[in-house]
Amino acid sequence: MTVPFQLAALPTLSRSTVDRQENLRGNPDRLRARWPKARVMLLDDRGRSPVRLSEATLATRKALDFGDVPPEDAVFLGEWQDVDYWAAPGEWQGEPEIQKLAGSWGVLEEVPVVDGEAWVDLRGYGDLLDDTSAGLFTTAQGLRNWRRQARFCARCGAATELVQLGWASKCTSCEREEYPRTDPAVICLVHDDSGVNGAHVLLARQPIWPPGRYSILAGFVETGESLEGCVEREIREEVGAEVSAIRYLGSQPWPFPRSIMLGFTARADMAAPLTPADGEIEEALWVSRDEVRAAFANSQERSGHAVPTPIAGGRASMILPGNSSIARVMLDAWAHAEA
Repeated sequence: MTVPFQLAALPTLSRSTVDRQENLRGNPDRLRARWPKARVMLLDDRGRSPVRLSEATLATRKALDFGDVPPEDAVFLGEWQDVDYWAAPGEWQGEPEIQKLAGSWGVLEEVPVVDGEAWVDLRGYGDLLDDTSAGLFTTAQGLRNWRRQARFCARCGAATELVQLGWASKCTSCEREEYPRTDPAVICLVHDDSGVNGAHVLLARQPIWPPGRYSILAGFVETGESLEGCVEREIREEVGAEVSAIRYLGSQPWPFPRSIMLGFTARADMAAPLTPADGEIEEALWVSRDEVRAAFANSQERSGHAVPTPIAGGRASMILPGNSSIARVMLDAWAHAEA
């Protein structure tokens, strides 16, 4: 008996083992006492962090390398196996060697390598990290992006300072406190009405994407809107399709800059005309399950990443979402489901 498809794996950036230890954020004395055993992950100005080549773990540093107490710009991330983990700004030392590694969407990118450590970004390397490192990197990236947008008070415009070990900001004038925000966004895999799971999936591409890149549809939840209402509105606005049988699949934090992607699936009439939104969607098309499988099969494993191998013509050469995206997990689950 055919059953509705579900995600076969936890989305890459939803993985984590670290206990956030929220109660310790107001207890700096205890954390300072544990500082000598703590580990610190680095984030450079572009949001990259070092990993040892061919390893799945962040190359963290000894906390005491940063002084006897946590520096003011360090952020407490949590505890794992009786070790506290922090994030702090940092840059590599020395002249880097540039190597090409698979980045976001599986496209090869130039990565600086220093002393056997590659400085990688979360989009491109997140799926290769172990659960602990993926959770640390995702949290640190989100806090970093929030802080960059919360340097001044939204009430009076004065400068803010970090409190609660990086998990809140406080206005230096009116003392208003602000906390990291997460913006909800829906992402929906729309399939046709054939059978239980459909035989075709609706894919689209934005005008700014390189040729051949396609994904499923997504958009931000508006004020006063339910998640299901957002799915209906976004699909209608972006491609002109009316959807039904909306069903939740799973979620993934997406700290670029501060979103959480809420994954859904829905059904639509493949015979109805598609009307791509002008300026937002360059092309929308229905793609068969066999064509999606062929596109996945056309990927070549390099350093654990799926990197498209160029071939002449055909939809098998389309570039599907990268391994760090929930869109990839959703498409993979649908592609391997029965119709």
